[in-house]
Amino acid sequence: MLMAKSILVTGGAGYIGSHTVLQLLLGGYRTVIVDNLDNSSEIAVRRVKELAGDLGKNLSFHKLDLRDKRALEKVFASTPFEAVIHFAGLKAVGESVQKPLLYYDNNLVGTITLLEVMAAHGCKKLVFSSSATVYGWPKEVPCTEEFPLSAANPYGRTKLFIEEICRDIYSSDSEWKIILLRYFNPVGAHPSGYIGEDPRGIPNNLMPFVQQVAVGRRPALTVFGTDYSTKDGTGVRDYIHVVDLADGHIAALRKLDAAGIGCEVYNLGTGKGTSVLEMVAAFEKASGKKIPLVMSARRPGDAEIVYASTHKAEKELNWKAKYGIDEMCRDQWNWASKNPYGYEPPKSN
Repeated sequence: MLMAKSILVTGGAGYIGSHTVLQLLLGGYRTVIVDNLDNSSEIAVRRVKELAGDLGKNLSFHKLDLRDKRALEKVFASTPFEAVIHFAGLKAVGESVQKPLLYYDNNLVGTITLLEVMAAHGCKKLVFSSSATVYGWPKEVPCTEEFPLSAANPYGRTKLFIEEICRDIYSSDSEWKIILLRYFNPVGAHPSGYIGEDPRGIPNNLMPFVQQVAVGRRPALTVFGTDYSTKDGTGVRDYIHVVDLADGHIAALRKLDAAGIGCEVYNLGTGKGTSVLEMVAAFEKASGKKIPLVMSARRPGDAEIVYASTHKAEKELNWKAKYGIDEMCRDQWNWASKNPYGYEPPKSN
């Protein structure tokens, strides 16, 4: 038996992290999560372990903040890692505008510390969780990986700066192999309904908001912008099932073993645009619930139409999204109906 490769997953208790950790375990990898649980729950880690069955024994968890260099050093000293998948970071656009220093400190300092510790321990393979926000307001669609980069808010800038840091590191030391994954709009949940998205506070994205209206936690969904030049006037985005996204990380990890990988970037999306109202209709169909809508003005900073060109990932990573919006909504509702308050129900007074 070959020894299973050990992968470190930062932010592995979060929404995309937990789904990716499950796919890693099922793929035969040993997996170590580090997460400060700032915006996630340890219950997710327990549930991933259970879903993995016998392979759950290959998962371990450390509660730590990436900016705590000594704690991170200890983790690296205890396990030789084949590669790191780096999800950990704050991700609320609105909050980043109000608290830019919090975002720069957490996302940039945390990443720099991680890269320093990786280098010190000779672990130079990284898959980084970037975002389609680095395209800013694209002038045309679909977005290809060669598009000019710009970010419209501090959250997006942290992703952009980290991408630049990765490119600079590779330029300075060609032993590094780095894949930057630019996600579009992750939605859905594991088909078991056992793990899913559980945002703290007010959700920042469409589907958790829709889900909270459907389970009765919020009275209505506010639709921002009804006068875009799209088929129904609402904004268009590329929604991708979180399980497809998780599988994209496994494909990227495999690609790191290939010769000639330097610092490469790939879009992960479906290549199709779906409007807000189309997504709401699909969720209503999946859940059998009516979602009351409040139509509102455009939000500053929202782009009209954004979707991915997925050609490069399909060709070079041998990966393609399998699920459409019906499956995304079905799995999201399955999760929401089983866990209306996410992982931790509200404490009754």
